[in-house]
Amino acid sequence: MTEPVAFPQDRTCPYHPPTAYEPMARPLSRVALFDGREVWVVTGHSVARELLVDQRLSSERDRHGFPIPTARFAGIRDRRAALLGVDDPKHNTQRRLLIPSFTLKRTAALRPQIQQTVDRLLDAMVAQGPPAELVSAFALPVPSMVICALLGVPYEDHDFFEAQSRRLLRGPQAADTLDARDQLEAYFGTLIDRKQKEPGDGLLDELIHEQLREGTVDRAELVALATILLVAGHETTANMISLGTFTLLRHPERLAELRTEPALIPTAVEELLRFLSIADGLLRVATEDIEIAGTTIRADEGVVFSTSVINRDANAFAEPDTLDWHRSPRHHVAFGFGIHQCLGQNLARAEMEIALRTLFDRLPGLSLAAPADEIPFKPGDTVQGMLELPVTW
Repeated sequence: MTEPVAFPQDRTCPYHPPTAYEPMARPLSRVALFDGREVWVVTGHSVARELLVDQRLSSERDRHGFPIPTARFAGIRDRRAALLGVDDPKHNTQRRLLIPSFTLKRTAALRPQIQQTVDRLLDAMVAQGPPAELVSAFALPVPSMVICALLGVPYEDHDFFEAQSRRLLRGPQAADTLDARDQLEAYFGTLIDRKQKEPGDGLLDELIHEQLREGTVDRAELVALATILLVAGHETTANMISLGTFTLLRHPERLAELRTEPALIPTAVEELLRFLSIADGLLRVATEDIEIAGTTIRADEGVVFSTSVINRDANAFAEPDTLDWHRSPRHHVAFGFGIHQCLGQNLARAEMEIALRTLFDRLPGLSLAAPADEIPFKPGDTVQGMLELPVTW
């Protein structure tokens, strides 16, 4: 009997799924987590989309059998969950409070502000001169500044919350993850108290003065919502900007196409989302038996969705390992699918479009300032991206 593949694993190339995943069968396979426990992994595109809307799969982390992919996340299951970690009807209640701030219309209104942020950061980078470290100088500050302005979080606190977000997502020990979560929640508790006395004009202020006062959410729930919005709102997009830049520099023919046809950039962003699949491992647990694709997923069995493998399914995407601006990739699952699909996807797309277009317009000679195989990228047990990206121009 074939041993199950270990999950998660490090990528050998930052923009391709781990080679160790190649033996995993489609559309479903078995994988072993860090503690030896076996769970289902979904690798087929059509089965993934079917299961991600199946209400017999739960996102509640405290349910028996819920898959915990790494040791450092084990303690998180007992914490108050928000959005990703809850099912309907609570999930629907929380999401409805936030949807107006993340619509296409609201995102369109934010585009001038995003452009100003991008321009200001590039002005500073150019003034300092090459070389530059693109993650800290550009890829991370862009979404950090945008999400701070949207939420009403003081950007001058960015060193603190960026550091705690790093510890939360890739701290070496479970204690680091829990302490980072505690520090972020304490920060938001203090900020909420201050905003109750001194209102501002961010989303957090709206939630405090409309929903908290009415009792739609309680204080602990609002702290949890603010934490996930801040962390997800800057960390994931920063990784897409840095890894997207690296990928374009490693595919000069595709970059040349975008220079010739800038109208392709929105489609290119979708293709990069599919191709890179940085959030690799959506987690669920079955609440009852599910028959699918000739397989039975039993109640209380964990299910992991490997988005990097799903988005390379040849049955859904012709030549899936090729970066192609002329395909129609919008049915990818990089943002998930179903009720838990990423709330901030419109904002993330806008940030990526503006950041990548402006970066390569302003710096047409942009290139890597170190050999590609020496540039560090993130391990497989966290959101994928570049740890550093040294560039010159």
